[in-house]
This record gives sequence, C-alpha cells and structure tokens, in this order.
Amino acid sequence: MTATGPSERNAYIITGPTSGHGYRTALELAEHGTVVLVGRNPTKLDDVQKTIEQRGQYAVSVVCDLSDIKSVRRAAAEILSLQLPIVGLVNNAGLLEMRATKNAKGWDTTFATDHLGPFALTEALMAHLPDGANVVFVCSAVEDPERRLAVMAGFRGGRYISAEASAAGEWEPGGSKHAGADAYATSKQCNLATVLALARETPRLRFIAVEPGFSPGTGLGRDASVFLRFLSKYMLSLLAPFIKYWSTPRRAAKVITNAVLNETGETGVYYDEKGRAMLGSTLVRDPEFQDRVVAETRALFSTSLV
Repeated sequence: MTATGPSERNAYIITGPTSGHGYRTALELAEHGTVVLVGRNPTKLDDVQKTIEQRGQYAVSVVCDLSDIKSVRRAAAEILSLQLPIVGLVNNAGLLEMRATKNAKGWDTTFATDHLGPFALTEALMAHLPDGANVVFVCSAVEDPERRLAVMAGFRGGRYISAEASAAGEWEPGGSKHAGADAYATSKQCNLATVLALARETPRLRFIAVEPGFSPGTGLGRDASVFLRFLSKYMLSLLAPFIKYWSTPRRAAKVITNAVLNETGETGVYYDEKGRAMLGSTLVRDPEFQDRVVAETRALFSTSLV
C-alpha cells in the first residue's frame, strides 16, 4: 500500500500550537492527518513542525499574530493557498494579561487575540470548509459569574457591553480588580456565544466549545511574575490531576482532539475538562445575546480599517 502525502490526508488547523494543551493537541492531530500550525513565533512553530515530522507525520507552519486582523486575513489566504483538504479548525490560542495592554490598532490585546482574531479566522475559512467540518473554540468557564472557583481566583464573569467597547478595553462595571481578567472572561464569553450562534446560523458545519480545565504552567499568563510561573509549572502542575476542574495539557488535548474529530454530528455543544456536556452562563445561553455578539463583531470589522 502506498503511503499518502499531505495533500491527500485530512488537514486540521490549530492556533497556539507551541505550548500547553495546544502543543499536545497538535501532536495528537498529527496522528490523524496534516496539521496546519498557526502562531506568531516562527522559531517555535518550526520546532513543533520538526517534532511532528520526525515522527513521520506532516505539518506546515503559518505565521500569524491573532491580535492583528490584517495578519489573520493574510494567514487565512496562505492556508487556503495550500489547497489541503481541511476538515477541522481549532481556535486554541489564548492570552491572559493581568495588566491591560493595547495592540498597534489601539484595541485591547487580550480581546483582540482571544475573540476578534479567532472570529476573523473562522469567518475567512468557513466558506471553504466541507459540510460536516468541525470548528472548535477553546473556551473557559471564567465567563460565568456563578462559577465559584473562578470567582475565588478573582474573575467576575464576562463583562460584555459591545464589541466596540470591548475592543476599547471597556467592561461592564463591577468586574475584577484586574482589567486583564475582565478582558479574558469577556473574550471567552464571546467565544462561547459565537459557537452557539454559528451553530444555528450555519448548520452544515459543526461548532463545538471546549472548557479544557485549569492547567498550571501552560504559559497562558505570561506576564505573571517569575515566582508564580515557577510555582505553577513545577508545583501546582503536580496537583492538577487531583483537583476538581483542573487538568493537564495531555488530558485537555484528548478532549480537544475528540471534539475536532467528532463524528456524532453534534453542534452547538460545550464540553468540560472531562469531555462531558456542560452549560455556560445564563447570559451566554440567551440566543439574542449570542446573535448580538456575532452581529456586533462583524459590524466592528466592517467599520474599522482592518
């Protein structure tokens, strides 16, 4: 039997594949087809690609800064030019900053990276995906103000006012002491709303949300102190398998991979860190809110020079 090359194998796109559960998911997906690695650091992308290729599998790297919509659209065009049989997209890349920052356009960096970029990438690729393709968004239960452990960690749920306000770094009053926490929770609120809205809007594709659980040491909070990063990576990681809602990159990768390989036909579902169906916050379950997030995000793009 002749081995198939990358152009004949199913292809899966994953953003943020250079660390944490994104890295583990990229390795898992490489066992099932060609992996398109999308990230902003070309050196790290090359390292992951080499690791996959050394296993006799296939990968291709596409450099993209998800906080820059022009970069996202260039990356989407580059991906399409590869002419690979793409059957899955994993919007995994995420950023959590405790101190709010702005990108070159003046948008909140976390909101741009975690919601606007993945939304733009998905919209650019959707029309080119075959019927039944799976689009996975890695979400987070910190969007839910009733999530007790998230509240204990300092989050106050998603604080969405509008896409325009969020891009400007403005949140509903009464949020976290850290603006970056509000930006992250609101981004994840918008991710989940997008999944649920697009599942209704585009039934030929399958849209799935995954809460991967808290995995210490994933590199998500890269502006944390050296001590906290060390504590998270080398000490808290050892406790993760034994604490409710916590996970590990390897376990999270299994759940994410199962979602993108989903053959059940399910869409508009939200899985927890163990792969079980779960519910988001009361607000994000409201179809009117879901549709408003999608409509306002599209309007932001149409009225901005991006």
